[in-house]
Amino acid sequence: MQTIQFSDFQKVDIRIGTITKAEIFKEAKNPSYKLFVDLGELGIKKSSAQITENYKPENLVGKQVICICNFPPKQIANIMSEVLVTGFHDEQGNVTLATSDLNVPNGAKLY
Repeated sequence: MQTIQFSDFQKVDIRIGTITKAEIFKEAKNPSYKLFVDLGELGIKKSSAQITENYKPENLVGKQVICICNFPPKQIANIMSEVLVTGFHDEQGNVTLATSDLNVPNGAKLY
């Protein structure tokens, strides 16, 4: 594993937000959802997430997720993904979302 300097970590804007809307992303190449994440002072940001194996859209609304907020926007099919919603692969290789065990204010930064 490559090591980095603490200053490198500080360049990554990692924040938590609440999913306010989740819908099937029909236009995506791979099974995905369109997520709308409330990141507090940053506003509501869109993201595409390949999490259909472990989650249903109706169960995602209200869930807090950890996002990378300072990647450049990326065009995915017909939406511009504005944040990267993070997660981990489970034993079957499906993504489980990275979150907090307690609710915290939307837009709170990871330190």
